[in-house]
Amino acid sequence: MSNELPPIAEARMAEIRQSGTWGSALSSDEFAAIRSVGFDSVGQVLGAAVYNVGYTGGYNCPGGWAGYGRWGPAPTPGTQVSSRGGYGSFGPLVQTMYQARRAAIGRMTAECAELGGHGVVGVRLSIGPFPAGGLEFKAIGTAVRAPGAPPLSEPFTSDLSGQDFAKLVMRGWMPAGLALGISIGARHDDWLTVGQTRWGSGNAEVTGYTELVNDARHDARTQLRADVKRIGAQGVVVAGMEFRVRERECPAQEGRRDHIVEAINIGTAIVRFHDYSERNGPPPLAIMSLDPQRRQAARVNIGANRT
Repeated sequence: MSNELPPIAEARMAEIRQSGTWGSALSSDEFAAIRSVGFDSVGQVLGAAVYNVGYTGGYNCPGGWAGYGRWGPAPTPGTQVSSRGGYGSFGPLVQTMYQARRAAIGRMTAECAELGGHGVVGVRLSIGPFPAGGLEFKAIGTAVRAPGAPPLSEPFTSDLSGQDFAKLVMRGWMPAGLALGISIGARHDDWLTVGQTRWGSGNAEVTGYTELVNDARHDARTQLRADVKRIGAQGVVVAGMEFRVRERECPAQEGRRDHIVEAINIGTAIVRFHDYSERNGPPPLAIMSLDPQRRQAARVNIGANRT
């Protein structure tokens, strides 16, 4: 997927550079925090991609032909997750979700590079329906620059707030890029699940649903870890975890249902650039006395020093 900017975006970047002004999606507190660690805002940057989602996979029923009853044939694994493939897998849909998000992020970082920025902070990823059909994937953030520092081969991206970004830098860490972990799990409601969800089953764990939730969450974390490794980072700070559950009519067995879980983990992959020692200790904190006489004496001393 090419990250080249469309002509309208190129024109907007040129206008920002010529104007000598910049925009920002940061709050005043975030702006102050970023300035405190030596970074300046250079402009608000955006990346977008509209995808038509056609073939998604998942048309087979996961575990729909498992054995019935205690004496039936050995049941096949009831839960399918996108990374493992197989019947009922939503692998093609997950690959599209990766491609679309990375395309939006890539175009956003391309705008950052056009403005001479070193990275983008406060990134917000969103997805929504496009009126003409398909889905719009969008990434928006604020490009920042460290004056005097050499340009990077590729700007970093981070979904951390300005304050969290500053804390990270003060402790000797820098963002490397946004890491994604996406998984879709599906499970057929077999005879055991149906029995455990009946009104008369009492208060009991639904083992099939537990397996579905655990498998999808575990797979999303595994994919996130793999993305951190792809970026070349040492760790990840996870700021957002999405989890959605839906059901559908089973395409293989009339009257039966499938449950589908979508798990998405998004975080900032980080690398260490300075060996910060905790022995230095945190900066001293100002302490206010609860004694009114001592507070009055302190104000008098401050006034005397000013004069």
